[in-house]
Amino acid sequence: MSQTSSAIAAQPAQPMTLKWFFSPENRYLAPMFITCILVVGHLSFGILESWKKTGIAIVASLLTELILSRVFVGKWPILASAYISGISVGILVRSPAFWPYVVCAVVSIMSKYVLRVNGKHIWNPSNFSISVLLFLAPETVAALSIQWGNYLLPMLVIWILGSIIIARLHRFHITGTYVACFILLAFVRSFITGSPWQSEVAPLTGPMYQLFIFFMITDPKTTVKSKFWQSVVVAIVALVEMILRLDHVVYAPFYALFLVGPVALLIEQWMDSRKPATVRVAA
Repeated sequence: MSQTSSAIAAQPAQPMTLKWFFSPENRYLAPMFITCILVVGHLSFGILESWKKTGIAIVASLLTELILSRVFVGKWPILASAYISGISVGILVRSPAFWPYVVCAVVSIMSKYVLRVNGKHIWNPSNFSISVLLFLAPETVAALSIQWGNYLLPMLVIWILGSIIIARLHRFHITGTYVACFILLAFVRSFITGSPWQSEVAPLTGPMYQLFIFFMITDPKTTVKSKFWQSVVVAIVALVEMILRLDHVVYAPFYALFLVGPVALLIEQWMDSRKPATVRVAA
């Protein structure tokens, strides 16, 4: 062992301070918080199809991550993101059968390893798998659509925990831009359809949209790098969603992100490839 490695080994481990707990280095904070959201949401309104189906989705996601990481990367992975994918499937998917939970979780993780361009996956894993199943098996699979009613507690839990997660990642501008665009476009939809604007804004308060705006559109791995373009892309997602909703597409937010997100990443990769090599290295 070299002197450098010996010195590193001799250094004491970093203490688990409160600052570290809320820092991006703590990969397990988001899984902890989304578990809290699951428990509060289910105990309050029964947002899960069942505990058993959610558990199956989580186990399928973790096992798929373990296997594919060993096959493609050759090492054991950190399972935080796989857990989030599994629990997202368990929360968002509705089906009387068990197989959609397994298939959706497995496809979610597989998409990270298979659907890659220049070494990066271009779809949010949960968004990809849920969108595919909703499109291919609409008779068997649906998505979470219940409302909170007049109870603010579940929404406050999601707002607080979700805000902490995206604040530590410096991604509040993404959620804020989407919410602002959704509200503005709700007036446009109201004008076009003649329906009350309150009914057009109402979906934003549902549990599906809360999870969408905090945990899906803010995914660091599948958003463009620039803050300005992150806001532009999410505004386009809101616009495409409005168009789909006007065409009576039920799961418009999932499909909008499915269509817009990868295109934005591919355009960014293409633009980066056209920059001089010195600029790319500096970036």
